[in-house]
Amino acid sequence: MAPTRPNKKSKKGDKGAASGDDSKVSPLLYVKAAETQLQAGQPSDALELAKKALSQSQTGSDSALAALNLLGQINIEIGEFEVARSFFLKAVAIDEDGSRSDETGGGPEKFLCLAQLSEEGGQDSVKWFEKGAAALKNQIQKYEDVKKLTDEQEILLDELRQKHAMTLCAVSEIYMTDLSWEADAEARCEALVTEATLVAPDFAETWQTLASVRISQERFDDAKAALNRSLELWKDLPTGDPSVPDFPSRVALARLLMEVGMEQEAIEVLERLVGEDDHSVEVWYLGGWGLYVLGEKQKQQDASEGGEWQSTWISSKTWLKQCLTLFAQQDYEDERLGEHANELLAAVTKDLGDAPFDDEEEGDDADEGWEDDDASDEEMGG
Repeated sequence: MAPTRPNKKSKKGDKGAASGDDSKVSPLLYVKAAETQLQAGQPSDALELAKKALSQSQTGSDSALAALNLLGQINIEIGEFEVARSFFLKAVAIDEDGSRSDETGGGPEKFLCLAQLSEEGGQDSVKWFEKGAAALKNQIQKYEDVKKLTDEQEILLDELRQKHAMTLCAVSEIYMTDLSWEADAEARCEALVTEATLVAPDFAETWQTLASVRISQERFDDAKAALNRSLELWKDLPTGDPSVPDFPSRVALARLLMEVGMEQEAIEVLERLVGEDDHSVEVWYLGGWGLYVLGEKQKQQDASEGGEWQSTWISSKTWLKQCLTLFAQQDYEDERLGEHANELLAAVTKDLGDAPFDDEEEGDDADEGWEDDDASDEEMGG
């Protein structure tokens, strides 16, 4: 018996997709489905859907651009960085200046990703960051040309300004490291961080980057002023507030604070960080080191009286012991950090000797973390 002819009046949309007739599904729908899978932590499923979207897209179309960008993001997620780079380069060939809509893979993201994926680094990264910055400036200008923005548009504009500032800061950091040998490196850094603070004056990371530049210039008073400005923007806000820098940025901030002798402020930042994640070896290490340096200063100031530096070093000892406990548990790779933590702990232990309270602290179990530590917040802050 011959097969029954399909009923032309039946529903075509979902039924076509369910029966495997992919030609009836828009490639952009596959892109959206892939994005959903990626957000759900299913990169393998996302990859298949994004590949299907690309295969059904016309060369140079919006759906092809969206699929290429998404394939780049998925391959970053799964650690295939060279494959990701190839997809972003194909996306750039379609949208050379980032002028197409963000919703279809336009905008600055592919340039910023290529800057970070660059194998050459240096000028190659700068080239891609600058293309990303130019695309961001164009997007910002479009919003600024609107006479009255909605609340949602105001939020988007603020986000774009922050991203632009971060891009400028990223370029300045390249000139402080990979391209520091270039004759105009200092001038470029100066111009970039100045522009960043003007673009997003309420963005903490811009002032943090400015402080880093000032430290490299040995302008320590200016660096302290920039760090104080960075702290003022978020230190009294709850952790979930979007103005609070992310965890790695605040770890870097603590290092900068210590570099300019602001140990007390660094310890306050680190206490907050260890409250958010008490398994960070680096945070416990920096806290122990900061308290050690602070105790040294107190020891010089009140040598005739004694007392305060001992309390600070007892807290330092607690932080360092917890650092080394986690170091061993996590098989931490930074051997120099472990060696320095051991050196600091040995120095503290030797100098404390039979100091008051020390026996009590020795009885604490460092594995239980700072919440069960007998050292109070006041002691941790020296």
